[in-house]
Amino acid sequence: MADDKSKEVKGLSEIRTLNAGHEGPVRGVRFNCDGNYCITCGSDKTLRLCNPHKGTLLKTYMGHGYEVLDAVAAYENDKIASCGADKMVILWDVSTGKSIRKFRGHQSRVNCVKANQPDFSVLISGSYDATIRCWDTRSRSQDPLQTLDEAKDSVSSVQVFEHSLLSGSVDGFVREYDMRLGKMTEDCMGDPVTNVSFTNDGQCILSASLNSTVHLIDRFSGELLNSFKGHQNSKYKIDCCLSHDDKYVICGSEEGSIYIWDLIEANVVQKIENGHSSVVYSLSVHPNKMCVLSAGSEAVKLWDNKDEYKDLLQTSNLQ
Repeated sequence: MADDKSKEVKGLSEIRTLNAGHEGPVRGVRFNCDGNYCITCGSDKTLRLCNPHKGTLLKTYMGHGYEVLDAVAAYENDKIASCGADKMVILWDVSTGKSIRKFRGHQSRVNCVKANQPDFSVLISGSYDATIRCWDTRSRSQDPLQTLDEAKDSVSSVQVFEHSLLSGSVDGFVREYDMRLGKMTEDCMGDPVTNVSFTNDGQCILSASLNSTVHLIDRFSGELLNSFKGHQNSKYKIDCCLSHDDKYVICGSEEGSIYIWDLIEANVVQKIENGHSSVVYSLSVHPNKMCVLSAGSEAVKLWDNKDEYKDLLQTSNLQ
């Protein structure tokens, strides 16, 4: 059965290496909401907007004092939010390249940032200071709307789904907050949690830990549904994510490979060996197709099925 499944998946191939122009490692890469553009986060203190399908750099955003660690684009593509080691969350105007707001309040580096979509009215940031802070983008107040301090160690990852906020922490816990009811539930994973996400249908949670294991958990019962292994992840924060249709789990690895598992069978359907020269820090999946961006210490790369990608270019404005 595993062999049949392996034959069914259309393997990803490298389409191009994206020249974003960063000096040094790229800490994060994120598709925008329609998948036509991407944001790259650099250790050189810059944030860059690119067209990954053409391989072109569109704009550079400068304002962070230290390395940029994460970013998220607004649904309308008019704003970007970023966070970094300078303890700040910055809201940017996409067209002008200027910062609109700088949110200060975290006591240490800000590891991750997400936003409610589609209105982008609230930003959610997770920090090494073990707090999650919610920021009102429409208010002039410098104070967060809410501070969540249940974590006992660095908050490594946050995710938003409807009215729920999901977080992963180095204290080994995955926590979900129902923001309407003011309710919090938590699951102990036993090892530092480095990345969390909801499945696209909102029924399950994907959680990566520093024991080289990715877990699939039933969101409502807390039952462990599956475990995904084979990659190396014991030292660094590495992204894991789901394909747009929830069929596959995708994760980077510390030796430079990218692993793709079947969600149900938990077998490896593709291993992209030496996709990067060292740690694959970040991954982002296209919202509508099996197309992946990866960021490592030396480059950002675009992965897709080559035949399907040729068809996409012929029928779109990406060529």
